[in-house]
Amino acid sequence: MSNQITVNTQSAANYSYQVGTNLLEEVSAFIEKQIGSEKVFVVIDKNVYQHHIESINQAFQSRFQKMVTYVVPPGEKSKSFDQFGSIVDFVLNQGVERSTPLVAIGGGVIGDLAGFVAASVMRGIPLIQVPTTLLAMVDSSIGGKTGINHSTGKNLIGAFYQPKAVFADLNFLETLPEKEWVNGLSEIIKYGMIEDPEILHQLERIISENGFTNPEKWQSIVEQSAQIKIDIVSRDVHEQGIRAFLNFGHTYAHVIERVGNYSNYSHGEAVFAGMYGAISASNQLGATIDSKILDSFKALYNFDLASLKTRIDEFPPLMLKDKKAKNQQIRLVLLKELGKPYVQEVDDMKIVQASWVEAIQSFT
Repeated sequence: MSNQITVNTQSAANYSYQVGTNLLEEVSAFIEKQIGSEKVFVVIDKNVYQHHIESINQAFQSRFQKMVTYVVPPGEKSKSFDQFGSIVDFVLNQGVERSTPLVAIGGGVIGDLAGFVAASVMRGIPLIQVPTTLLAMVDSSIGGKTGINHSTGKNLIGAFYQPKAVFADLNFLETLPEKEWVNGLSEIIKYGMIEDPEILHQLERIISENGFTNPEKWQSIVEQSAQIKIDIVSRDVHEQGIRAFLNFGHTYAHVIERVGNYSNYSHGEAVFAGMYGAISASNQLGATIDSKILDSFKALYNFDLASLKTRIDEFPPLMLKDKKAKNQQIRLVLLKELGKPYVQEVDDMKIVQASWVEAIQSFT
């Protein structure tokens, strides 16, 4: 059983987001019917390839004369110029037409990287997103953001490029390591903080009843989370307004990821810590939000920020390099109360530093 949601892109053709189990045949059928190419490119995470290539081959090879696969090393470091260039070379050398689809099968790294390739080759070839991690299913596969990292910051090079469809097949979660489940929790928690606090209670209940098993039991909360993001990006495709709310905790997170060389802390860990910083800044500016609302999930995370204590002075300048900074002021997504986000340009570095102290102390 699967459910389908329409994503309204305003300036481009709408596309569908489908969540359920056993969707690979539907992916293959969609490409055959809607795109009609006899050839398909698959860009896939190495770990996903090792676990699932047989079922992918079974679904794809019977429908297409040629399936060409490029396997990407796992991890954030693959969102690089080198990998981007290698995949572009591969696609062009294998022979590509403007109607040749590229299927991105993996987590957020694959979706961002392969999406940018699809946006760039021949000025755009059809892109199908098949997210395989909880984080990608509820966040990065939706909304058309693609790109790679630069030495000066994360996601600084890329394009808005909408997929033709997104298929969130929960079967992929069966082989997802627990650390990656937890990585995705942060984005679901974020939706609870900025939009619907009831999600936090649902999340606690699902974890207590199922842990990180029975992916089909997660379908409802994946769908709710995806719906929140879809509603927001449908109203603000190019991040000129309310889409910024989706960055709650992320301005802090991008700094944590960067100083950790994109390897010491996962995106989800960094976002979870970043939400403590955002709550602190919110409270300094008049809110009364109890960070204990996040504490019930803290035991699931296993990371330590003690090594960052002596580096706090470095962090505000790094936040100013975030692509969302404006007028040499740090732009933070804050909360008036739970479910009531707003964007604030902050020039008082005492507030920013105090929020960093709070975030780091929460994980030492």
